[in-house]
Amino acid sequence: MIKLIGILLIIIGFSLKLDTIMVVLLAGIATGLVSSIDFLEILSILGNAFISTRYMTILLLTLATVGLLERNGLRERAAKCIAMLQGATCGKVLTVYVIIRTIAAALSLRLGGHVQFIRPLVYPMAKGAAEKNGKLSKELDEELKSLANSMENYSNFYGQNVFIASSGVLLIMGTFQELGINGLEAYNIAKASFPMAIMAIVLAGIRNYMFDKKIAKKQVNANE
Repeated sequence: MIKLIGILLIIIGFSLKLDTIMVVLLAGIATGLVSSIDFLEILSILGNAFISTRYMTILLLTLATVGLLERNGLRERAAKCIAMLQGATCGKVLTVYVIIRTIAAALSLRLGGHVQFIRPLVYPMAKGAAEKNGKLSKELDEELKSLANSMENYSNFYGQNVFIASSGVLLIMGTFQELGINGLEAYNIAKASFPMAIMAIVLAGIRNYMFDKKIAKKQVNANE
């Protein structure tokens, strides 16, 4: 029962709004000590846990950086820059992002993401281009948010399988092998994924073009 002291310390620490990392570390050390684990071994366990989850730490740093940039006007500046470009439309901005994101995914480059790119950059730029001739209605704005996020999903999903060592390709190959379909190499799956990635870009471009038309029609009706 006393081994649950770590949970009690976490509850008390969070209730008192103490430093989160300090509370978790103390809870871990206390749990280790009451479990008769050597102090040096406890430090070793904590160190290994930190190393194995260091990528999560990098993600948290990214979120903090994006939040700081947003607070200092990143979204407004991105929208303003795009609004100044002649010929830039909402659909063109999104289509350019799909192309860049698909190529990056095909090369296994981590360039993109809903949090890192869509929310602070792509959506504000698309909205800035869409509002050149008038503000979007709330309904259209919500539709634009979902459209911008779907561009990330399309390009990442279909683009990553072009890279021969991606997790998606390995998953497909493993599934085929489990089903008794042998002789299929990762190269074959990546090669078959290439036309699918091209089709995804084309279909996304058509969808974005249709959304441009929809915005133009709504703005014309609103001005009449």
